[in-house]
Amino acid sequence: MENEGVAQEEIVPRETRPAAWLLLALFGGNVALAIGPWFVRIADTGPVAAGFWRLFLALPFMVLLARANGQRLTGMGTKTLALVALGAVTFALDLASWHIGIEMTRIGNATLFGNAGSIVLLFWGFLVARTLPGRLEWLAIVFALAGAAILMGRSLEISDETLIGDLFSVAAGLLYAVYLLTLQNARGAFGSWSLLVWVSIFGAPVLLAIALALGEPVWPQAWGPVVGLFVLSQLVGQGLMVFALRYFPPLVVGLALLTQPAVASIYGWLAFGEVLSGMDIVGMVLVGAALAVSKAKA
Repeated sequence: MENEGVAQEEIVPRETRPAAWLLLALFGGNVALAIGPWFVRIADTGPVAAGFWRLFLALPFMVLLARANGQRLTGMGTKTLALVALGAVTFALDLASWHIGIEMTRIGNATLFGNAGSIVLLFWGFLVARTLPGRLEWLAIVFALAGAAILMGRSLEISDETLIGDLFSVAAGLLYAVYLLTLQNARGAFGSWSLLVWVSIFGAPVLLAIALALGEPVWPQAWGPVVGLFVLSQLVGQGLMVFALRYFPPLVVGLALLTQPAVASIYGWLAFGEVLSGMDIVGMVLVGAALAVSKAKA
């Protein structure tokens, strides 16, 4: 879920790839995105309000990045703009659901399930093509369902609240897939940064409205966490991912994506005492394998 607005760009021919530092950029982007939930947890705003600040504070920087990369911000037709607005609302709901999940369940679970949109898109591809999955895809489906069942069962053992947090995170993954499908045509005419500008313009007010409706504190007393959230998640994380993704095939991107739940689980244990059992690790490996396969088939 953390790769919002980032489209898979045209792969650069292998001979032009300075592989070592680009691979570092790819993994660095995933690590930066993985640290975002930490800031959601420690922010003194509500979780949805933190999502509002993440988009709102990053907006002027997104405009600068779009212009620096020669991406136009105007000229969308009415139909395209309406689709982008719909996608932005979906993304705002995705972010709201995911941030609520981060507050209620283990950070590793929230990060893993929040990225489950790739698996949903795999299913969607079969529905559109009206074909049955192949052997590898069936294996991914079984792994995803088995891993999710293990992780949710373990959450239920901890408390009902953590299971509800898992479900919010799964809902975020579903909404993320809808968001990607809504914007897939707009990506052909507009760059990733220009789309993120418009997604922020339409999505930030939705997040603010949800935060106010939920009675969340919106104005931070300590600005450090919300600034850290927008810098690491929107600028550093998204910046490195937008830059690096065009150089790698989907399978490498899928494997790099697994950095996020791994990093989140480590600091969830160190900072918040969220201990993972052997079964938790098995569940994460199964879902992670399904994510990697789904990315490889993108």
